[in-house]
Amino acid sequence: MVIRECTYWFSTLFSLTGFPHFSHLYKLAFTGEGDGGRGRVVGTKEKEKGKERMKRLIPMYFVGSQSLQHLLFFYLTSAFTYFLTLFLNLIRFPSFVSLVDTALSLYFHSLDLSPCTVDLDDQTVMHFWVTNHRRLNKPNLIMLHGYGANARFQFFRQVPSLSRSFNLYIPDLLFFGKSYSNSPNRTDRFQARCVAEGMKRLGVERYAVYGVSYGGFVAYRMAEIHPKEVERVVLVSSGICYSDEEKEGHLEKIGKNPLKFLLPETPEDLRYLVKLSLYKYDILKWVPDYFLQEFINGMECRDEKLELAKHLLEKNSQSDHLVLTQESLLIWGNQDKFFPPNLAHQLQRHLGARSKLEFIKDTGHAANLESPDELNDLIKSFIRGHSRSSGR
Repeated sequence: MVIRECTYWFSTLFSLTGFPHFSHLYKLAFTGEGDGGRGRVVGTKEKEKGKERMKRLIPMYFVGSQSLQHLLFFYLTSAFTYFLTLFLNLIRFPSFVSLVDTALSLYFHSLDLSPCTVDLDDQTVMHFWVTNHRRLNKPNLIMLHGYGANARFQFFRQVPSLSRSFNLYIPDLLFFGKSYSNSPNRTDRFQARCVAEGMKRLGVERYAVYGVSYGGFVAYRMAEIHPKEVERVVLVSSGICYSDEEKEGHLEKIGKNPLKFLLPETPEDLRYLVKLSLYKYDILKWVPDYFLQEFINGMECRDEKLELAKHLLEKNSQSDHLVLTQESLLIWGNQDKFFPPNLAHQLQRHLGARSKLEFIKDTGHAANLESPDELNDLIKSFIRGHSRSSGR
């Protein structure tokens, strides 16, 4: 059965590539002509006749002193080389990362989301994924991704559930995905102004904002700058309030320069970043270095992203943030190694009585990837409970 299947596929392959028909050679070599492929044992005379027929059929491929088994071995080797070359071409053209990116785009389309580009001025362009049909009975929710990949990569596990409860607006922050600016400004405040201006251009007046990690810094700034537009704030794993001493102590505990793994140059750097961000799973355990390096090589705007990270690392965050007037929900993984849980308590003390803190058990820094269901439940309960933004 296995030989029959292999014979079929190889015969098809070589018929397309101009080789003599493999199944016919197989029959001539081992069963003789006219046996219908039943595999009967043939005599010496019949074998000799078969060889003579082969000489006439494929004189370019047959040398009288060689056996037909050698010729079949040539076919098998050629087929293996052909399929190996085909496989290597498939994983390179298009690239693996491009295939995943395309698949995520199709996935977002299937969830009733569409991409749109908003020109803020002659220097800055913001790219969004937005709900196709805004529903008046649903609150508006902005989702701000963290440092690393674009919004689709970071939110694909949350969007299916949240899209049923909210009108979603999911921007790529500047220098991630398709958003870009020629402005030299690299502050989280500038990011916040650009997202808010993009929402204004989209005709959305009021909304809740949810940010994870670096996106939380931007969400906080949006709530500071635009208190009328931002109704509620959800901050996930965002170490916004810390002193210089705390920052230095934590960086020393990590043991590596954050700029080294936040902008990885090798598969080892990327594996370290993922290990630091996740608690439950080692999602890169079985991923070959080739694919990781391809992802790294595809990272754009490396210089601009480096400047974004330097801005956050160099400033004193504790005295730089006003107390928000909106109600806010803080969500943290209790196993977060990137921004430890003590920073969650510190941020809650800074925000005061209008804030609430929730921990998700057995979850690291990337709660959006590790515990999307628990995270979504907390977000929906908090925002839908008190929202005035329905459809506006």
